[in-house]
Amino acid sequence: MKALAIDLGGTHANCAIVEDRSVLRSQVVSTDGSGSLALTLPLLKQTLSDLVTDEGLRFDDFTGIVIGFCGLVDGTRGRVLSTNAKYEDAPRVDLQAWADEQLNLPLWLENDARMALLGEWYAGAAQGSDDVVMITLGTGIGGAAMINGHLLTGKHFQAGCLGGHFSVRIDGERCTCGAIGCAESEAAGWSLPRVWRNWPEFAASSGAQSELNFESLFRHAAAGDAVASAVRDYCFKVWAATAVALIHAYDPELLIFGGGVIHSGKSIVNFVQDYVSRHAWTPWGEVQVRSAVLGNNAALLGAVPLIAKSERSNLNVR
Repeated sequence: MKALAIDLGGTHANCAIVEDRSVLRSQVVSTDGSGSLALTLPLLKQTLSDLVTDEGLRFDDFTGIVIGFCGLVDGTRGRVLSTNAKYEDAPRVDLQAWADEQLNLPLWLENDARMALLGEWYAGAAQGSDDVVMITLGTGIGGAAMINGHLLTGKHFQAGCLGGHFSVRIDGERCTCGAIGCAESEAAGWSLPRVWRNWPEFAASSGAQSELNFESLFRHAAAGDAVASAVRDYCFKVWAATAVALIHAYDPELLIFGGGVIHSGKSIVNFVQDYVSRHAWTPWGEVQVRSAVLGNNAALLGAVPLIAKSERSNLNVR
């Protein structure tokens, strides 16, 4: 099966041609995540057109197009429900009509974190496991859950994918979602600069002269900076506490950590595994914690099983 896939994040879109468990060709393009999805669609079409032409193919050579979107979506109708300040016009955009009119292809739409989990289940670190939770660390904190081989969605399509919005501090900062002290507002890419800058003794630390992101945080911590080490350890604890909350909520046997932050801090999985072993209530045994292995291809490779599963359930809509 050949499919077109788009992993649409807040600031970038990864567009690709996928076939079975392989990404044949892909291209990352910058987008304006705080702006308009309608104005971004021509760029996405052009990028896909270039990829298809470069492969010597046509749009009608593909089963369909799959979009993993950075927000809440109704996959049964192919509609975006809520965006949390990204592509605010998205709920008013008819993506089904766009795919039909511009590509002459059926469209499948799903939350991007669910797509990443589906990809790791199909072709990555979660192969062979049907009860899995995935946490994706990046600009935000994405979550997804699979139970008995089925993605958890819920009546209102938000089950399982709001793991980054579990509260870890009742006296914490207000999150972009409106809640207080979410894991995202304490230890995500967008909140890290505030957390780090407000840490005691920050002004005198080596990080005060650096760009405040996770790459520099782990670098300064490795070099022995006390403030960076403290902030790093705080983030570890936030992610570990979130992992335990997700384990208690969804009863997985396997927990996967993905996202760009994993590449900066390779000790994350070891820390979380130890924390989970000591603090998760799982009398049946121990949840295994692993790193994702597909990187930026995870959500793209989720396209094939998403189409296959929905076709079997007759959920795709042209």
